[in-house]
Amino acid sequence: VNMLCVCLDSDESYEGLSEASFKDAKGFDCSTQKNNGSVRHENGIKKHRSSLPAPMFSRNTVSVWSILKKCIGLELSKITMPIVFNEPLSFLQRISEYMEHTYLINRACSLSNSLERMQAVAAFAVSAVASQWDRTGKPFNPLLGETYELVREDQGFRLISEQVSHHPPVSAFHAESLSGDFIFHGSIYPKLKFWGKSVEAEPKGTITLELLKHNEAYTWSNPYCCVHNIILGKLWIEQYGTVEIVNHRTGEKCVLNFKPCGMFGKELHKVEGYIQNRNKKKLRAIYGKWTECMWSVDPQAYEDHKKSEKKGDNKTKKNGEPEKTENDEADDMPEVLETVSVVPGSTLLWRIESRPAHSAMMYNFTNFAVSLNELEPGMESILAPTDCRFRPDIRAMENGNIDEASRQKERLEEKQRAARKERAKRDEEWRTRWFQKGTNPYTNSEEWIYTGGYFDRNYQNLPDIY
Repeated sequence: VNMLCVCLDSDESYEGLSEASFKDAKGFDCSTQKNNGSVRHENGIKKHRSSLPAPMFSRNTVSVWSILKKCIGLELSKITMPIVFNEPLSFLQRISEYMEHTYLINRACSLSNSLERMQAVAAFAVSAVASQWDRTGKPFNPLLGETYELVREDQGFRLISEQVSHHPPVSAFHAESLSGDFIFHGSIYPKLKFWGKSVEAEPKGTITLELLKHNEAYTWSNPYCCVHNIILGKLWIEQYGTVEIVNHRTGEKCVLNFKPCGMFGKELHKVEGYIQNRNKKKLRAIYGKWTECMWSVDPQAYEDHKKSEKKGDNKTKKNGEPEKTENDEADDMPEVLETVSVVPGSTLLWRIESRPAHSAMMYNFTNFAVSLNELEPGMESILAPTDCRFRPDIRAMENGNIDEASRQKERLEEKQRAARKERAKRDEEWRTRWFQKGTNPYTNSEEWIYTGGYFDRNYQNLPDIY
C-alpha cells in the first residue's frame, strides 16, 4: 500500500514555488537526455517493459501474526517485517505513480473554464490513488538521501523525489511539465495505526498542483487507506475519508467523500461529492469508484437519482437482509457489486486502464508500475548514484533472488545506522540536496520545496548510501 506499510521496518522506517522549480529548466532539451538510454519506437516514443524479470514469491508460508504477537505494545514503526511482504519498488517510486494519469493535468491546462478545470483536477486526484487497488505489498522504505527521477516524454513531465528526513519519515517530490504548463509537488509523511485486524494509514502532507498559464493553485490531501486481514484471511484494501480540493484563485472547492465499505459492502470503493463556488453553491456533482471511473453531472439530477435509488433500497430491506455481527475472525472482503450506476446526462471524467493479464503474479502492478524500476543501457551514466534503481535489495527482489534481497536490505540498514552514528559523533546535521524546508504559500503549512538544479546532472558530493 502506497503509504500504509511504509513505516513497518525498524531502523529503515523513516525518520515562490513556480520560480524555484524552473531554476534548472532553462536549456532542457529532451533529445540530449537520450531518453534515459531507452529504446524508441519508430514514432519516437519510449518503449517500456511490460513485465518484471521474475514472478512474485508466495506469502502463504509466512505468518504475520507470528511476528506481530511479539510486538504488542510497541510502536508499529518498530516492527520488522520479512522481505517477502515487500514489493520491488521504493516508496519514492510509489509516489511517482501519482503521475500515471498525467493526461488529466494536461487536459486541465487546456481548458478555459475554471469549473471544467476543477473537474479534471478532481479526476486526477482520484486517479492518483487508484493504483493502490489490490496492492497489498509493502514498498521498500527509502534510505535517507535516496532519490528517484522519472522522465516521461510521452506524457510530457519529469519528476524528482528525495527522502529528506528519517525521523520522522518524509518523502518530498516535485514534478513539472516539459512544456512549462504545470508544477505538481508535495511532502508525504504517513502516520500508521494498528487496529488488531487491520492497519490504517492517516494521510499527512499537502499536495499542490499549479496550473501556471491559468495562475491557479489547487491543494488537497489524500484519503485514509486501510489494509484488512493482516493477521488472518485474504488481504484487501479500502480508502475512505474526505478529500477537499481548493482552487486558491477562484475559491471553488471540490469536496469528495471516499466512502468506507459499510455494513454490507454496498459503498465499497465509492466516491462522491460536489464542486461548489466560494458561496458554497453546488455547481457539479462528482461520483464514481476510485477503482473504476469518475463522472460529473448536474447536482439536482444526481440528487434525484440518489432518491430513486434509496426507494429501491428500502423495498429490498422490507424483504429482510441478514444481520452482520462483529467477530474475531477475518473481515471478509465485501463482494464487489455492480459497476457505477451512471446518471443520465453525465460526463465521463476518467476511466481506469486495464492491468496486465499477468498482474497478479507481479504484485498487482499496473503497466505504469512495471516500468518504474527499469534500468536500461545508458541510464547508469545519466542517473544520480542515489537513484533507487541502483538499490541492490530492490533489484535482487525484482530478479527473483529473495535471499540476496534480504541480505542486501540488512546491509543497507546497517550502513545507514553507521552513517547516522558517525554524524552524531561529529555533531553534524544531515543536509538535503534537492529540497529545503519552507512554507507552502497557499496553505501556510510546512513543506519541503524543490530548490532546482537536479537536471543539471551535477552529482558530485552525493552521499554513498548503497
